[in-house]
Order: sequence, then C-alpha cells, then structure tokens
Amino acid sequence: MTDNAGNQEAVGRGQLSVVRADVDGIVVLGVRGEIDYQSVGALTRAIPPADPATGSGSRVVVDLSGVTFMDSSGINALVAAHHATRAAHGWLRLAGAHGAVLRTMQLVGLDAVAPCHPTVEEALAA
Repeated sequence: MTDNAGNQEAVGRGQLSVVRADVDGIVVLGVRGEIDYQSVGALTRAIPPADPATGSGSRVVVDLSGVTFMDSSGINALVAAHHATRAAHGWLRLAGAHGAVLRTMQLVGLDAVAPCHPTVEEALAA
C-alpha cells in the first residue's frame, strides 16, 4: 500500500509479493513471484476497489515483469479487475509480461481483453 508520502509497502507473503506505488494518480502494482490459487489473494487485495455507483474508477498498471508463473487464478483476478475498473470508468493496463506468463495470457485471450504493454512506462503513457 502507499501512504500519503508515497512510500511503498509490500503486500502478501510467500511466493508472491505486490508493491504498490502511486505515479501521478495512477496505481502501479509491482508483482513478483508466482500467481496461483494460494497466492492470488495478495494481488486481489492490492488492486484498489472500483465503485461503479459513484463512477470513481481507479487507473491501475500491473507490472508483471517479475512474475515467473501464473495460473487461471491470476488470469481470473486480472479479468475481474479489468471489468470492475472499466465499469467504474477507470482502466487496468498490464505491463512487462514475458515468457510463459505472456504465452498463457495470449492463449486465453487476456491480452485482447486488457491492454498489454512491454513496459510500465509505455503503459503509463498510453
């Protein structure tokens, strides 16, 4: 989580860590490790809640460059976050996926649902 001073705090433990930072009003989540059914809670807790009733959608970039494995739990969490942020007039962008993680995203079509970018910088600028 990020405090008012912009400090970062790791959320989660074990095989997955999520570090949240605020960049010009955009939440950037740096994810490291493996996203599976046991660890996905750390990711879902770190994604800011969207409120469709008020239209206060979050703008979120998820940096997957440090993720070495992601199963359907991670895919489902990212799809749900994409739909929730979009319903509240926000957005979710993915960045830095590579190797088996990128291939998994492509096989299930996640890259067609949520915008995917090679780097966080490109996701922020899009």
